[in-house]
Amino acid sequence: MSGRVFSKAVQADSVLSFAEPEILSMPEERLKAFVESEALSPYRKILERLLKRKPHTLSPGEEKVLAGLGEVLRTPAEVEQMLQTIDMTFEPVRDGEGNEVPVTQAGYISLQESPDRVLREQSFKSYYKSFKQLIHTFGAAYAANVKGDAAVASLRHYGSSREMAASLENVPASVCEGRITAVRRHMPAMHRYAALRKEMLGLSELHYYDLYTPLVRGVDLNYSYEEAQEMVLRAVKPLGERYGEIVRSAFRDRWVDVYPNIGKSGGAFSGGCYDSFPYLSMNFTGSIDTVSTLAHEMGHSVHTFLSHETQPPQYGEYTIFVAEVASTVNENLMSEQLLSEDISDEMRLYLLNHALEGFKGTVYRQTMFAEFEKTAHEMQERGEPLTAEALCRIYEDLVRDYFGEALVMDEEVRYEWARIPHFYSSFYVYKYATSYSAAALLTEKILREGEAAVKPYLRFLTLGGSEDPLESLKIAGVDLSTPEPVDLALEKFEQILDETERIYRSLKK
Repeated sequence: MSGRVFSKAVQADSVLSFAEPEILSMPEERLKAFVESEALSPYRKILERLLKRKPHTLSPGEEKVLAGLGEVLRTPAEVEQMLQTIDMTFEPVRDGEGNEVPVTQAGYISLQESPDRVLREQSFKSYYKSFKQLIHTFGAAYAANVKGDAAVASLRHYGSSREMAASLENVPASVCEGRITAVRRHMPAMHRYAALRKEMLGLSELHYYDLYTPLVRGVDLNYSYEEAQEMVLRAVKPLGERYGEIVRSAFRDRWVDVYPNIGKSGGAFSGGCYDSFPYLSMNFTGSIDTVSTLAHEMGHSVHTFLSHETQPPQYGEYTIFVAEVASTVNENLMSEQLLSEDISDEMRLYLLNHALEGFKGTVYRQTMFAEFEKTAHEMQERGEPLTAEALCRIYEDLVRDYFGEALVMDEEVRYEWARIPHFYSSFYVYKYATSYSAAALLTEKILREGEAAVKPYLRFLTLGGSEDPLESLKIAGVDLSTPEPVDLALEKFEQILDETERIYRSLKK
């Protein structure tokens, strides 16, 4: 069904592909007069963005050919998806008690979070053994994806694939480069965290299969869905009565598909269309992680609700660049709310570890992914062969840089790039790190400044696509054209790390 819909979408794109080149073929003065006219004022921003793309828009015939190649250019991503979801199998393993345990795509991360180190190690080796066996096929698929990006960028007269990807949201390519530089300045903090993880787990060697298991055990947290709803409402209270009422109506009007079910997809997401509720789907189990997921996805849904409520359809959707801000602000507010309560040191340590993992997984790891993409695309643009071995070497070097000397490099690590489907949506991953950094700064401002920070933040949530992403975030109170948001976010990471070390050493005495 998905394939049928995508095929129709490609046909529609092909039929409509004449429109933008035809508009841009007008004399520039006439087009600028249209942009400034009162009659077209509801579309002014769209036309202004179109004008910026004029140097990169081809003739109607060329645009039709490119639109028709949409399915072909999507083929590398389909190959990767078929390999991972259908063709690949993994050998079962034995846990520390000798029981046989199946290894699957869906269950792999759960195995890596297990307290059973034997199970973690064996599932890690089984999982990446299968990737190693197919690594040249994965390499060919990803190289084809990068070559497709480079070919389209060249045809459209962009300086690089990265410049083309950034231009789609009117974000300078330098923003991605700036994020990487800023995160690298704070690399010693991640090395400290890796060393602390080794110490807290009581290991003589820290391996890659030790990076996901929780540092704090024995904290028994289980909540009913009704309790989770109240926790979310308490967390978002600083955002004001209107925000809270939208969340209450979401629960009352059943926006949430709550529990796991047969045939239901894993993970969580928020979705809908312009004139529907922004429904959200999750798999609630009562754990603190799924309570946090509820807060996260509710952030997406409230952002969408306010955008659709305020903006006309042509500006109703916000871009991926800002999409994770509202969700992460909600998640951060919940973390801060729980930490402000009268809780035990063990509970505090558990929550702090949860926060550290958020920074590790989103700011550091997604930036590492962005470096991988950047290096691979630059190699292609220089005419260097993108072999599987070259891709493995790039990834292995980056993991060494990001995690430091505390981590023992297992051979299997070099194959991890092959399991990341986001690489087939080029230069997408760094936006997670950017959104997370912006959200960390906004959360601090909201809790410190109150209404003075809340008012511009709520306005940001109503903007949809009516402003370019950097301008939207400036209205919220964050200037991502500078490294300051990343620096401030990672200073927060270091403060959480300091407190974690202090509590851990206090409990250890």
